[in-house]
Amino acid sequence: MAVVVVQHAPEETAPTVSRVLAAAGVDIRTVLLADGEDVSADLDGVEGLIVLGGPRQAEPGGSAGPLAAATPGPALLRDALAAEVPVLALGAGTRMLAPGGRPAVHTGAPAPGAGRAVEFTPAAGTDPLFAGAERPSPGLRPARDPLRLPADAVVLASCDGGPEQAFRIGGSAWGVRFLPQDGAADPWGAALLGRFAALVTARSEHTAARAFFTRRAEAWEERFAHQTPAYEAGVARMRLTPGGVAVDLGCGTGRAMPALREQVGAGGRVLGIDVTPAMLAAAARHGRTRHGALLAADCTRLPLPGASVHGIFSTGLLDHLPDPYAALREWARVSARDGVLLLFHPSGRAERAARHGRPLDPADLLAEENLRPALENAGWHLDAYEDAAGHFLARALLT
Repeated sequence: MAVVVVQHAPEETAPTVSRVLAAAGVDIRTVLLADGEDVSADLDGVEGLIVLGGPRQAEPGGSAGPLAAATPGPALLRDALAAEVPVLALGAGTRMLAPGGRPAVHTGAPAPGAGRAVEFTPAAGTDPLFAGAERPSPGLRPARDPLRLPADAVVLASCDGGPEQAFRIGGSAWGVRFLPQDGAADPWGAALLGRFAALVTARSEHTAARAFFTRRAEAWEERFAHQTPAYEAGVARMRLTPGGVAVDLGCGTGRAMPALREQVGAGGRVLGIDVTPAMLAAAARHGRTRHGALLAADCTRLPLPGASVHGIFSTGLLDHLPDPYAALREWARVSARDGVLLLFHPSGRAERAARHGRPLDPADLLAEENLRPALENAGWHLDAYEDAAGHFLARALLT
């Protein structure tokens, strides 16, 4: 697991950042903001981003530097925001999250004791990063330069004597303006970095999936369009009755949703659920909302009532989860009695193993001798199992 630190200067990463991340067992990669260049980097293996550098500021009485504050952030940051990789911007780095703001003109630090202390807003109490945090240290002074936040930003800390001091954009990006540029050489800043490292660790599974699929979402439908008939044949094996609720779990671009709609009919309900917003956006572009609703959610913590689902269709998901047994229990929780679970893939296990240049693994969860007890322990009965050259299918009923 790694966190990328974006900064201007080539010298060593700020000591507080290095120390806190190292203590949390997080590797650090450094990316430099070269003047006038749109920084890019691969997000593979990256679970978080810390932005210490920002656009070059305008000097008093002068013009803005090569990276003016109105310049869009680097490609790396844009990709991270799109994939919901956790981002923490400190000091001048916050201008990367609010590129529409005016160029900053510093008039010097306020005198000791001048101005008001930074205070949390009510929103901080329920924020994933700020909840439970102590009040900022009295020595941390508010930022004075103007910053225009996006309309969807949530202000987490403010000050009567200065603009918004901390904010969140979406559910994965935070900006803290009142910390020093060196990465928070302060106990409160160190605690913030520690909470960020813990958040990065807790979200690493979803971050990796989103980073992988976000950059592939645009071409996913065209690349795998030839598999649509196989998906339709797989869904047909569910044998759902009209009027029920069907879920395409880990739906990607929602290729199973039209076939699920045919089974449950106009009186039924179809949900396409995926953890990657970019995949859901691609599903919407391809018209899947004509067949059902799209929902961003974790497949192991579904926002669905118990016993409310009659059929779950899942392709290539279960054996990639860190805790597939918890997933099977969660899918049983939301399923009605005699609910159907269909695990599917348009190629068999041996074919997929050969494609990746490896033999079949005896410990593979999808092997029948492993899958059957796993299903039974979660309350499912394996009704049909087919591991053929052209497809994999396991049909289970809730007991």
